[in-house]
Amino acid sequence: MIRKIINIDQEKCNGCELCVKACHEGAIGMVDGKAKLMRDDYCDGLGDCLPACPTGAITFVEREAAAYDEAAVKANMAKNQQQAHHGDIPCGCPGSQSRMLKRDHTTQNADQINDAQHQNEAAPAAASVPTQAMESQLQQWPVQIKLVPVNAPYFDGANLLIAADCAAYAYADFHNKFIKNRITIIGCPKLDEGDYSEKLTAILQNNNIKSVTVVRMEVPCCGGIQNAAINALRNSGKMIPWQVVTISTTGDILEA
Repeated sequence: MIRKIINIDQEKCNGCELCVKACHEGAIGMVDGKAKLMRDDYCDGLGDCLPACPTGAITFVEREAAAYDEAAVKANMAKNQQQAHHGDIPCGCPGSQSRMLKRDHTTQNADQINDAQHQNEAAPAAASVPTQAMESQLQQWPVQIKLVPVNAPYFDGANLLIAADCAAYAYADFHNKFIKNRITIIGCPKLDEGDYSEKLTAILQNNNIKSVTVVRMEVPCCGGIQNAAINALRNSGKMIPWQVVTISTTGDILEA
């Protein structure tokens, strides 16, 4: 039948997932970081998702489409609620759920401290181990540039860290030196398809970012993430303090 149904422009979609959350029927899902109409019969054609889209990627079209199946939608919603009750994630990917990570750095796990103290008592002084376990400094999830929502609330007033994937493996104290007190997003221009510039520009334009720190590796291909960040800063039209830090493959800071 010919009926009114939504259409999602993949070029305009920034992967923020706001339309997915706005679609109560579950007609929209994420595929390769882009919103997609998954089932025509789940779309009621009312367009609750339209005002949620920040880029205007969603419009109405009239085309051949399956009729809206209210019974199937209710059955799917009931199934998702059951999965959620059992701890399953309906979308199948934890990375699509944006959230803050609460950190309590004022306390340590008592068992870890006691274990470390016992090791210290049994070991020579020169070989003693730290009494405090290292803690993660990550403040939010997800962290991949391709997955992070453009309008995530944790971007408001954030000091933003844009890091190359490998940097955290090369630099031993990456969490305390770079991730601490920053919102972190990561990527690899060598392995990821497309340019990060557009996504980073949208993040800078749509949020009150206080500063930008780019951490890259010394390898040439890592220049892609630096160039994308610089282009985004330029295209955002904002004056945001920024710096680039280069890590060597042996784990040293080369430039800061």
